[in-house]
Amino acid sequence: MGVSLSFMGVRLSEWKRQNMYKVDLPVDESEQRAVERRRAAEAERKSRIFNSRSRVIGVDLRALHKQQEDKRERLEMEKQLDMAHDLLRLSLDETALQQKKEEDELRRELAQDMVQFRAIHQRAEDSRDADINYDRQEAPDACISVSDSALGPASMQVFLGEGINENEKKRAEMEMNERNLRAQKEEREKQEREKKNRELLTDRELVEKDLRAVQLNALEEECKRVARIELSHYNQDQAEERMERERQERLRREGEDLAELRYTVTSDLLTERPEAAKRITESSAEGPRVLTDRWKGMTPQQISDIHRKRDEQCLEKERLREMERQRDLAWDYHLTEQARQQEREETRDKELQRERRAQLDKYNQQLAREQQAHQHYLDKQLYTNRPRVQYFTQFNTSSR
Repeated sequence: MGVSLSFMGVRLSEWKRQNMYKVDLPVDESEQRAVERRRAAEAERKSRIFNSRSRVIGVDLRALHKQQEDKRERLEMEKQLDMAHDLLRLSLDETALQQKKEEDELRRELAQDMVQFRAIHQRAEDSRDADINYDRQEAPDACISVSDSALGPASMQVFLGEGINENEKKRAEMEMNERNLRAQKEEREKQEREKKNRELLTDRELVEKDLRAVQLNALEEECKRVARIELSHYNQDQAEERMERERQERLRREGEDLAELRYTVTSDLLTERPEAAKRITESSAEGPRVLTDRWKGMTPQQISDIHRKRDEQCLEKERLREMERQRDLAWDYHLTEQARQQEREETRDKELQRERRAQLDKYNQQLAREQQAHQHYLDKQLYTNRPRVQYFTQFNTSSR
């Protein structure tokens, strides 16, 4: 009983703690809308994937257009993001430059304030050791208001040996400072004179270079002018020489044409002299030959020789034709014998193939009977629990 009461107390405390801060807040519907949007996308994807017409016949044009639009929107969004980043980068750069300028101005004002504060509140003559670094001739009278006999050893302001030859030391120090300042001034004047001399030398060298450049330009222009004049003279000479060559060539061609015309008019070709066709060149290495350009026809002896040669060639051709016919007959008989032998071999091969095919058919029938017996064993004895329609409908229910 005590355990049950303690358990109930624990449950009551938990319920109070859970409902203590529970208020009527508005329900956030963004998650529910996102779930509905994903469910609609999944349903649309399933309808597109399991549509056999669009899957088997061709591509899904709507999906391709949707992908193109998504890619275009993504590229446009990336472009806008890049532009926004560029604008943000420019604004950040301007802000950084303005901030740096303000920091420099603040640092400069702080430095000026520090210098002014030191000049007003941290002067060297107001420090504790001012009497050591400055003139202390009037210090005992200004600082000590009582006599030395009334003061103890710890109240002494001026000790023995202090202030001895201080004026000489200051004078020597001032002379040394003057010498140093004079030496620095002379060194600076010397450096300025050397710098001025270097500038004068540099200016002189520049002037000399400019004068040299002007002279070189003038010489170059003069050389170009002379070269142009020489080139014009050379071109004129070449033109005159070419005109002279053309004139000589024209005269030569006219002379050759006249000579050829004269030779053609007086040649044996146009005159047609009968004795020109009987001329025989005995000086040729090939023996006597007839000038074909002056030949007027064959003699009867030459015509009879041609007919005799033609008859001899016809007889020789007939003899060769008979020999070719005999050779063709022998070759045909040989081909016939080969064909018969090949036909006998093909018949023998067909018989052998027929026997092998019969043996193969018997073997295939035996294998078929064994396969049918094995299939009957599988269907009737081994696989008796066949799947129903519910087994196949559990697949392809989601697009993932």
